[in-house]
Amino acid sequence: MKDRMAWSMVEAAETDGRLKAGGSVVEYTGGSTGVSLALVCAVKGYPLHIVSSDAFAREKLEHMRTLGAKLQVLPSENGRMTAKLVRDMIEAARVIAAVTGGFWTDQFNNPDQLPAYHQMAEEIWSQTGGRVDGFVQSVGTAASLRGTAEGLRRRNERIRIVAVEPAESAVLSGGPTGAHKIDGIGAGFVVPLWQDGVADEIERVSTEEATAMAKRLAREEGIFGGTSTGCNVIAAMSLAEKLGPAATVVTVMCDTGMKYLSK
Repeated sequence: MKDRMAWSMVEAAETDGRLKAGGSVVEYTGGSTGVSLALVCAVKGYPLHIVSSDAFAREKLEHMRTLGAKLQVLPSENGRMTAKLVRDMIEAARVIAAVTGGFWTDQFNNPDQLPAYHQMAEEIWSQTGGRVDGFVQSVGTAASLRGTAEGLRRRNERIRIVAVEPAESAVLSGGPTGAHKIDGIGAGFVVPLWQDGVADEIERVSTEEATAMAKRLAREEGIFGGTSTGCNVIAAMSLAEKLGPAATVVTVMCDTGMKYLSK
C-alpha cells in the first residue's frame, strides 16, 4: 500500500520539476512510508534522508538503512507516539530539506498520493465484483482512507466508510490528544489531509485491543500483520455486525508482522 503512494509522490515531483536528476528526497515517517520511499529512491537513484523515532519498530529503521536511506532517529516518550514527537519529526525534516535543498515529500500535506489510492479503490471494486458495502481503514496521514473512499464512492455513493484511530488519542472523534503504541497511525492532531465527512463513522481501538487482535490473526488465521492491521480488523468486524451477514466489508492488512517482531 505504501509502495503505491511513495511511487506516486516521487513520480509527480519528477513530472512537474520539483525533483530533478541529481536531487535528493526528505521525509519524516513512522517507518512504512520510509521503507517504501527507500525502495523507490534506491530504484531511481535518489539519496534519501529520513527522520524517524525509536518509538517505531527497529526492523523498519534497519530496513530503511539497508535500502540506503540516511536516518535521523529522534527519542520518544517511553516508546510511545505523541503529537509532540510527530511535530518534532516534521520540523527536523523541514530543516534537512532546507539545508540540503532536497525534495520534501511531506506526506501529511501531499495530495499527490491520492491517485494511488483511487487506483486501489478500482482494484477493490474489481476484485469484489462491485459488491462493497463498507470500507474500513485506520488513519495516519488520512490519504489511504480518503483516496480509497473517494474512489469507491465514485462507484457507489452509499458505501459506508469507517475511519479507525487509537482510543488513547482519539482526536478525530473529538477526544484529547494522547500517547499510544500503534505504529503508523494516530498523529495526535487532526492531520491536514483529513476531511470532515470523508468517514461515516470513526471507530476507536486501543493499543491493547489492536495488539491482541494482531496476535489472534497470526495464531488463528495465519495472517501476520502489525497493530494497525489489528485495528482495521476489529473495526471491520464491528461494521460487519452492524450491516449484517449479507454485507461485504473490505479492510486492509497493511503490512507484514515481520516488521514488528521486536515489539
